[in-house]
Amino acid sequence: MATHAPTDPADDPSPAELLAGRNNLRMHAMDGLMLDGVKLSAIAREVGTPTWVYSAGTLRSRYQALAGALKDAGLDAQPHYAVKANDHLAVIATLAREGAGADVVSGGELRRALKAGVPAKHIVYSGVGKSVPELRLAVAEDIGQINVESAEELAMLSAVATAAGRVARVALRVNPDVEAGGNSKISTGRATDKFGIAYDAAAALYAHAATLPGIQPVGIATHIGSQILDLAPYRDAFARIATLVRTIRDAGYKVESIDCGGGLGIPYRNEPAPSPAGLAGAMKAAFHNMDVRLALEPGRWLVGPAGVLLASVVLTKQTPVKRFVVVDAAMNDLVRPAMYESWHGIVPVSPVDAVAPLSPADVVGPICESGDTFAKERALPPLAPGALVAFLDAGAYGAVMSSPYNARPRAAEVMVDGDRWTVIRPRQTIDDLWANEVLPAS
Repeated sequence: MATHAPTDPADDPSPAELLAGRNNLRMHAMDGLMLDGVKLSAIAREVGTPTWVYSAGTLRSRYQALAGALKDAGLDAQPHYAVKANDHLAVIATLAREGAGADVVSGGELRRALKAGVPAKHIVYSGVGKSVPELRLAVAEDIGQINVESAEELAMLSAVATAAGRVARVALRVNPDVEAGGNSKISTGRATDKFGIAYDAAAALYAHAATLPGIQPVGIATHIGSQILDLAPYRDAFARIATLVRTIRDAGYKVESIDCGGGLGIPYRNEPAPSPAGLAGAMKAAFHNMDVRLALEPGRWLVGPAGVLLASVVLTKQTPVKRFVVVDAAMNDLVRPAMYESWHGIVPVSPVDAVAPLSPADVVGPICESGDTFAKERALPPLAPGALVAFLDAGAYGAVMSSPYNARPRAAEVMVDGDRWTVIRPRQTIDDLWANEVLPAS
C-alpha cells in the first residue's frame, strides 16, 4: 500500500516542477510568482511577512470538481467541509456559497459554521469528546446530524435532548479497524485509535439507540484517517460499513445515511494521489444499491492547494557542513513539518531567483528549537536577506494550528479572488499578545 511519500531529497521535485503541477500559481517573467491574477510580492510589500494567502477561485473550482465527480457517479452525496482544516469565516463562507455543508468537531466550529452562513441542517458534528454544553448547543440549533462516538456519549446526548424536549438525529461513528497508512498521528480508523465505536459492537448499539428517548438513529459514519494516497483503505472500510448496514437493516432498523468521512490526500511532492472520481467510484461500488444518502467530509483536499505561506529570508548561514536559509516564518506559524515531519514545496517569489542555480539548503525558522525546521537538503537558489519564498499547499492545517509561541504574533491572512485581494485577518500586534493578561495585585 503506497501511502507514504518518498523522503529522499534526491527525489524532491524542483521549484519549476512544483509550479508546473499547480495551475493556480505561475512564475511571471517580470512580476514573479503569482497566485491567480495577483503578484505575491505586492501582498508581501503591503502586508509584510509571514502572511497566509488563499485563492477563492481554487476553493470554488476544487469544490465543483468534487461535487461534479459525485454527480457523475450517480450518487446522492453531500460534501460537508471539514472546518478543522481551515476555520476562517471567509474560507467557510466561500465553500458554503458553492453548496458545501460543514463537518465540525467543537462548539466553536459549530458557531463558526453558522456565522459563515452554513444552514444548521447541513452541519454534521463529529469528534470524540463533545461536552454537555456542546451537545446542548447542537441540539438547540437542530443541526443535521450528530456523529456519536461511544455508548457513553450516546447516553449523554439522550439526556441532553430529552431535557430540551428535542430529538437528535444520530449516526454512529464506527471504527472499521482499517489501516489507512501514512502518519500514525493522523490515522483514525484502527482498533487502537481513540475514535469511533468498535465494529463488532455497532449493530447492538444501533439497536439500543433506537430505544432511547431523544434519539433518532439515522445512519452510520466512519473516518479512517488523513492524507490518504491510496483508495484501497477506503474500499476496505466501505465494504465493512456496507456489511454492517445490511446487518442492522436485517434486524429491522432503518439506516438512511452513510457518512464516508474524509482524508483524501493531496500531492505535496507531486506524488500520485487519488482523484475525486476515484473516491466517488469507491463509494459507488460499495453503496450504489443500498438506497442511502451519502455524505463525506473533505478538508485538506479542498483547502490545502488553495493556500500559500509567504515568508522573507532573514539571512543565509553557511557552516562548514551545510547552508541554512533562515526565514521569518516559524513552527508557530506552520507546525506540520515539526509535528508530522510533513513536506511542503518551497519556491522563490522573485523571477530572478527562480532562474538561479540550485544548491541544497536547510530551511529553518527563528524559534529556539531544533524542530523549527521546514526542510532539509532542499534544492534552492541563493537567497539574499529580504528575498521572498512561498510555502506551497499551506491552506490546510496551517493558520488554524498556529500559535503565538516565543511571543511571535500570529500572521496576517489574505484572500485572493481573481486579480483582487483582501486582508481577511490583520496581523496580530505585539500588544495583542498580552491584551487580556492580568497581573495579580502584589
